[in-house]
Amino acid sequence: MRLRRAAAAAVLGSTLGAALTGCGAAPTGVQPTGVVTAGEPATGLTRGLRLYFASPNGLRAVPLIDRRIDDLNGALKLLGAAEPPADRGEQLVSLVRLGGYSATGSGDRVTVRLEGPYGGSGRDQETGQVVCTLARAQSVLDPRTRADDVRVTFRPTEGEPLGPFRCAEFLGR
Repeated sequence: MRLRRAAAAAVLGSTLGAALTGCGAAPTGVQPTGVVTAGEPATGLTRGLRLYFASPNGLRAVPLIDRRIDDLNGALKLLGAAEPPADRGEQLVSLVRLGGYSATGSGDRVTVRLEGPYGGSGRDQETGQVVCTLARAQSVLDPRTRADDVRVTFRPTEGEPLGPFRCAEFLGR
């Protein structure tokens, strides 16, 4: 009886040992698998429309869950009319003061045509608010376009064109 228990323990021990080491058939380490497709990318708040507001710590994105736009002009209209949320614990403000404008986009290119001169320097938070809001809006309107790839150019009727700018140029300042 004792011999049987010893044999059973030995078999159990070698089975567990083989299971823990992968039966000794597979090489050690993580092996490359190549690209594994898993369908469409995740969607949700990260793909939705966002407005960007200025703060003492740089630009901050505010998601708009319940709003839809039909074109880029709608995004600029929302940005111009929106009150920054007060409950975020930050001092968010909108610096955007656009007169007449028209925004159009195709793929990763967006153009903002302005009546008169552009009041920003091109490297300020006002410009960043417009660039980042339009980049996000373009990616919502054209889901094949990533917001990070969008380049925005300002074309005032008075003065030189500014840009193209990418949103990343204004974040983290």
